[in-house]
Order: sequence, then C-alpha cells, then structure tokens
Amino acid sequence: MKTLLGAIVVAAVLAGGFISGIWYARRGVTGAAKNGRKVLYWMDPMHPAYKSDKPGIAPDCGMKLEPVYEEGPAPAAESRKVLRYQDPQDPKYTSEKPGINPETGNDLVPVYEGSAESMPAGTINVSVEKQQTIGVKFATVEGAAGAETIRANGRVAQDETKVTRVHPKVDGWIHKVDVDFTGQLVKAGDPLLTIYSPDMLASEQEFLLALRARDSMKSSPSPEAYENSEILIEAARRRLELWDLSAAQISELERTRKPIRTVTLYSPAAGYVMSRNAFPSQRVTPETELYAISDLSRVWIMADVFESDIPKVRLGQAATITQAFAGGISIPAKVTYIQPQVDPATRTLKVRLEAANANTRLKPDMFVVVEFRLALDGRLTVPADAVVNTGLRKTVFVDRGNGYLEPRGVETGERIGERVQVNSGLRAGERVVSSGAFLIDSEAQLKSPGGSHD
Repeated sequence: MKTLLGAIVVAAVLAGGFISGIWYARRGVTGAAKNGRKVLYWMDPMHPAYKSDKPGIAPDCGMKLEPVYEEGPAPAAESRKVLRYQDPQDPKYTSEKPGINPETGNDLVPVYEGSAESMPAGTINVSVEKQQTIGVKFATVEGAAGAETIRANGRVAQDETKVTRVHPKVDGWIHKVDVDFTGQLVKAGDPLLTIYSPDMLASEQEFLLALRARDSMKSSPSPEAYENSEILIEAARRRLELWDLSAAQISELERTRKPIRTVTLYSPAAGYVMSRNAFPSQRVTPETELYAISDLSRVWIMADVFESDIPKVRLGQAATITQAFAGGISIPAKVTYIQPQVDPATRTLKVRLEAANANTRLKPDMFVVVEFRLALDGRLTVPADAVVNTGLRKTVFVDRGNGYLEPRGVETGERIGERVQVNSGLRAGERVVSSGAFLIDSEAQLKSPGGSHD
C-alpha cells in the first residue's frame, strides 16, 4: 500500500513539472510573439557565439541572455514609448505633442523608442547574424584603477656638483705624496701631498721680514712707521692665504720665525679620489689638476626614456632604482632635470634623477633599471582595438541595442597596456565594439549618404 502511494506521489510531481514546463515555454513564446516576431534563440550579448533555445543566464559572464527575433514586422506602435514628434521632411523640427509644422504644413509623426529615427545621426543597424559573421565583440567602458609603471634603462653617474678638482696655486715640485692611488677615500683636511715652491718660499721670507720690521719699529718715536709695518705684515699674510697656506702654517711661521721649505696641500672636501695626477718629483703649475675628488653620498642616474613615454615624466617626479643582482633592493630617486633634445639614433630622452647612495651601493657607470610609477586616477579606458583612427578623427562604435551601432567621436590619451585612455566622448558602463570595429566602420561608410565619412 505504501509502495503504491509513493508511486502515485512521484507520478504527480513529474506530471506537474511537465505541465509547468509546457506553460513556461508557451509563456515565453507568447511573450515573444506579442510584438509579432518569433524568437529564434537566445544569445549572450557579450559573446554572441553562445546560443540557447531557452532564456536564462550566460554561464561564462553571468549576463542575461537576449532574444534574437525572426525578421518580421516591427513591434506595434502602441507598445512602444513615444519620444517626440517631428516633421518627416524636416527632422530638426520637433515637438512634445502631435500637431502640424507651421512652416511646412506637414503633420508631425511620432518617433518611437528603439526606432531608427530615435537614434543619433550616423547610427547604423547591423543584424546580430551579420555581427557574428564578421566577428563583432563588445567591451565595457571602464575606469582604470591602480597605477601604471614606466621602465627605463639608466646609468649611474657622479653628481657633478659634488666633484672637487684640486690644483696647486704656485709653481713648484712635488716633494711627497700622501694620497697615492685612485679610489682612495679621503676626508676634508687630510694631507694630499707636499710641494716645494720657490715663489712660496719667497713670500714666506717677505712675511718674516715684515715681522722683524714691526718688532724694530716698536721703539720708534714715529707711530706712522709702526702702522706701516703692520700694513706690510697683513699684505704678506694675505698673499700666503691666497696661495692656500693654512692659518696653522702661518701661525707656525710667526712663532718659529723660520720659513717652511715644503708646504703641505690638504684635501678641501671629503670623497673618493676618482683621478690622480700627483707623483714625487713632478713639476706642477696652477694649471695642473692633481686630484679629482667625488662625494658619492648622492649620485645621478641618467635614464633613457622612450619617446612615447616622455609626456608622462615630469620634474620632481618620484621613481625607484633597482639592480638586477641586488636581490630586489630598490632605492628611491627623484627627477631633477629633463634634457631638451631627443637622441636621434635611439629615440630616447635623457632624464636625470638624484638618489641617496648609502654605503656607496651605486657605483659610477653601473647599469640600473629606473621605474616611474604613475597613478591612473580612475580614467576611462576602452580596448585599443575599439578606436578607429582614420587620421582625421577617432571613432568608437557604441552599442545602442537591437543591432544599432552609433559612431561616436572620441579624444584619446595615453595607452595603458592593451587599453587606451578616453578623455571625452564616452561614459562609464557604455558598451562599445571591441573587435571588428574597422569592418563596422566600412559598413557605416557604405550606408552613409555620401558613401564615406571622416
């Protein structure tokens, strides 16, 4: 008895499902037939290749399937919304109410929502079947998020403002060299070498004579003679200072009253010796560059930025410096100068950055990678293939539904990967042709009154 009762319940459920399915199918067909057209199938608006014989949701993108109707009479006017009334011979004359154009005497006709007359000028209709044949695909206008990274090759260079070149100020011969190899680290005030200079020795003798003259004038009854001796001492002292004799050395002369035969030359700055031209017994003149000392606590990076990326780089912009062999360590840097001329051979522009160089990690002439990170600020973008560039204008085809495609002029900006920035002409969320836009453009030219458009 229980088995029989269970079989009856199962049969009732199956019968109810079968009847519901028939009712749902008839309801869908009836709904589709209200407009006098038969539904052939349902398709994914984002991927027209996907078809179904029933309404539902596309499994790949989650969008609602749209019906594709059999060619037939247009939907009844009563079932569509009237947007406006216009003169059929003068479409520019419109009204919100039916009536007559007083200038032409023509009756105003209704313009229904979804009709060709309601579309913007230049809009064409391409059937779904034809779109599938030519491979039309659609994409959404989106706001770019995050940041874009520009990479450029760079070379480390000395900061030219931190290079000190050491010259003697007198003729003479090098007696002893204290800093005797390139690359040596020196501090400000370290002894570099000693020089024997007859001119310096003569100036020391003049200073000592002026000191003796002043001492002898202390007992002179003429105060003017004593003042003149002081003037001579100051003149001799000033000459020794101009020849880089230190205050300690001058004080030593004044204390011992004996000339210093060889004068020590001290380092005027701290840094690394990048070049050396000082050897014992070498004759030197004021034109002789003895040392070039570079402070490498800060360095320059000369980056080669490609011509297409030049508008994205500006003075004061932050960047990071990385080395392929440094284990991912990055060093912050800042753009301090942009050269005014592009290299005609490489089509790159030299951009100078400054970076702190702790522990002298960056060595002069070392190759590095420079990364400029740019915030996108939510700019609208479309796939690059969606823009048809004829040279005179840039056009994007906007999906208006029911096969209508509107050609809309746009202004584009920077390219971001496979997408391009749109500065004007589109709104976020609009659907545009992303594949097959050139074929749609050809179709629009054929359907345009003049046979072509810009």
